[in-house]
Amino acid sequence: MQKTTRNTTSLAVLVLMLAPALSHAVDTVSTNVAPLAPTAKPAPAPLQPSSAAKADEYREADVWGRIRTGYAIPDIDNELVAKHVKWYSTRPDYIARTSARASRYLFHVVQELEKRNMPTELALLPIIESAFNPQAYSKANAAGMWQFVPGTGKDFNLKQDMFKDERRGVLASTDAALSYLQRLYGMFGDWPLALAAYNWGEGNVQRAIKKNQALGKPTDYESLYEHMPAETREYVPKLQAVKNIIANPAQYHVSLPVIDNSPYFTAVDKTSDIDLTIAAQLAELSVEEFKALNPQFNRPVITGGEQTKILLPQQNAEKFHLNLAQWGRSLSTWTTHKITGAKDSIASLASRFGTTPEVIRQANNIPASTRLKAGSTILVPKISTSVQTDIAEHVVDNAVMAFEAERAGRRGGRAEKQTNAERIKGKVAALKTRVAARNAKSASNESSRYKRRGG
Repeated sequence: MQKTTRNTTSLAVLVLMLAPALSHAVDTVSTNVAPLAPTAKPAPAPLQPSSAAKADEYREADVWGRIRTGYAIPDIDNELVAKHVKWYSTRPDYIARTSARASRYLFHVVQELEKRNMPTELALLPIIESAFNPQAYSKANAAGMWQFVPGTGKDFNLKQDMFKDERRGVLASTDAALSYLQRLYGMFGDWPLALAAYNWGEGNVQRAIKKNQALGKPTDYESLYEHMPAETREYVPKLQAVKNIIANPAQYHVSLPVIDNSPYFTAVDKTSDIDLTIAAQLAELSVEEFKALNPQFNRPVITGGEQTKILLPQQNAEKFHLNLAQWGRSLSTWTTHKITGAKDSIASLASRFGTTPEVIRQANNIPASTRLKAGSTILVPKISTSVQTDIAEHVVDNAVMAFEAERAGRRGGRAEKQTNAERIKGKVAALKTRVAARNAKSASNESSRYKRRGG
């Protein structure tokens, strides 16, 4: 019996001694990525989600290390790469700000890339697109950290309405971006060309390839430079530059802040309309931090039922549920109103719903010096906060707003856009004018009397 126990103990010790090596072997197998097909070969079918999860996705101390282990896009090395390495490496403030924003989202992005067996350096793409700012908006109307234009966003089912723009949503936009990149890789069989198409459009890349094929020239990314706009020509070199810096920050004298290799946020079900400020209060978060995780919501109220999720830091999700259970008041102070005609001026609506024109303009993003056209749907405060009715789904889906310039002289026109300070200033100016006119009249009368007296 003792001999058996000693043998069992020895075997257990041996297993424990070998465990790190066995674990390392499993990790090594799980992180190996098959070589990508060269451009000359036919384009492969789109990548499919992995059927097996990582053996240990938390083995790295931080997300940067996890990204490095999954690099799989062939490197390029040219003057443009050197140019952008210098640009990024000499701007520590920029890297610090971008990393601070990225710290909320990187774990999720890397996790989603690994699920799809995609190169993990693609997690760095939002650095190029938006500096990881989900509120970024370009002159081309591209929005969010992945910078979707409206049309492409609709192609990938990113909802865009008065209340929500999922091009800015963390979960929805990341899923759409990775699906789009997978599709492009399936078309071109080459990651640099897929990235060029993400930036420039697949049609433009296809036409550039055909031009080079007709001339008997190569069709790789760098060989297509002459056909590309400057932004696309520098797009992959920018990503390569960031990739180089992340791979070896010390070489470029860059200090990367640690980003924990663990989930930053969790998704919480929302069962009824809730004011954005109330949601932040229940989660014990600042409104700024709440918006950073939920940037897709366009209005001060979050509409929708259980299908609508809000993201909260792990430690705040429990606080949210506990505080929600004890709230005992209305979660939303907003409802909607449809403009029927010119009588529905912003000033009259403010008076009717017990608020100010400025509050209505701010809640609905109504530009200054404009008025609402008939048919527009806007948010207005609930007259009674005891009303629990949510905004109907068909209202949310079909709500639109249209503006026209205010015209002077019309009731509800010039006067309603004035602030209190402007009203007071106007009254003072009018009073001064009347006093001046009275004084002038008095002076004129005195002058007439002086002349009549023969002065």
